[in-house]
Amino acid sequence: MSAAAECHELLLRLAGRLGDRELWRLRDWLASDSLDAVARALPLTLLRERVAITPAEFRLINSALLPSGADGERLNAVSWVDEVDDVDYTFSAESPEWVSMGDSVAVVLMAMLRGRPDVVEARSAWRRDRAGGGAATRVVLVTTTGDAARLTGELQRVLRALGTYEPAVEVLPDDLEMPAYHEAAYAASEPLVAKGHLVPS
Repeated sequence: MSAAAECHELLLRLAGRLGDRELWRLRDWLASDSLDAVARALPLTLLRERVAITPAEFRLINSALLPSGADGERLNAVSWVDEVDDVDYTFSAESPEWVSMGDSVAVVLMAMLRGRPDVVEARSAWRRDRAGGGAATRVVLVTTTGDAARLTGELQRVLRALGTYEPAVEVLPDDLEMPAYHEAAYAASEPLVAKGHLVPS
């Protein structure tokens, strides 16, 4: 596995623990082949946001980010957790009322992903804080056989152009076991595209 693919997996594992703002920026840098920028920024971000990492995530950091310039002392200061088995969000397929009146974002995503041989499946769910309150956030879930990091960047830029300034885009390699966050989102999601074909609305 390449360093970029390992870094993408690491950022997938951090979804739901790092904020959307931090994740989309890190993923955008990765999609732009700026692994060194991710390596410099991520350790400080983990410390600032007080995000603990698992042993598996530490191995990914060691393999992908230390050779690209990550600060070893900062990484050693990041706290550890044995595993992550819960998320602080609830997910549902039910969209907010303003989206139900016309989902132009879904239309654009469907058109963009139609017929792409690397796209196995694309789904969408709505995320809310478990504690309640706050606006619902669309989570786009795509499974791919291709370059997951690059497709993430492409989808993020489209969503930002459409007005979603902190897009929650999760592009999963088709051979990756889903982390708990993605399992919860997937279980509540509805399909946008399945096996390269549009799903009728």
